[in-house]
Amino acid sequence: MSRDVQNRRGRPANEALRQTVVDAACELFEELGFHAATLDKVAQRAKISKLSIYKHFENKEALFGAAFEARCQQLVPQKLFEGINGSAEDQLMAAGSSLLRTLLRPEVRNVEVMVTADTPNQKSLSKVHYEAGPAHIIKQIESLLRRLHAKALLNVPDPLRSARLFAALFKGSDLLIIARFEEAIADDDNEIASYCRSAVAMFIAAHRGSNNAAE
Repeated sequence: MSRDVQNRRGRPANEALRQTVVDAACELFEELGFHAATLDKVAQRAKISKLSIYKHFENKEALFGAAFEARCQQLVPQKLFEGINGSAEDQLMAAGSSLLRTLLRPEVRNVEVMVTADTPNQKSLSKVHYEAGPAHIIKQIESLLRRLHAKALLNVPDPLRSARLFAALFKGSDLLIIARFEEAIADDDNEIASYCRSAVAMFIAAHRGSNNAAE
């Protein structure tokens, strides 16, 4: 066996090429959906041969899973609520505004469309989406609520449950639906601020108590 053949077999996978394939796949799956985004089209978009795709991914389902996971990790900030301070209302307003603006991004909405695609591995994709997106965000909200409770700024005896409720107030915003046909709403600071104030006021009202929260 020649040295060149040995080197090829022992060489680590070309991560740059793999990333090129994943990036092209992300774009096409979002633009066309799972079924219409063929491997031929991915190869054309990435300017490589289809054989090169198979060097990294066993099939289209495997590529879709990798593209989806990469997209989730790109779109959800690792520290969504870092560096916020002030009163409970100030901190929750900053957290809520950051969360709502993230959810309003077209790319995030596109990822949610991807997870509902009719694919053989939909269940596993749903798990990836939950862990990379909602679960990650809820964990950050939970940490924020624990700090507010410890400082007696809010009464939050069950931070995890309250974090889920807080996230639901923003995930359930009708602004997310309106933005699908009225894109300007996603950049309307007044609309976003107004919604956040209402949601935060409702949340704080539900978490007053023995701590005399937010007073």
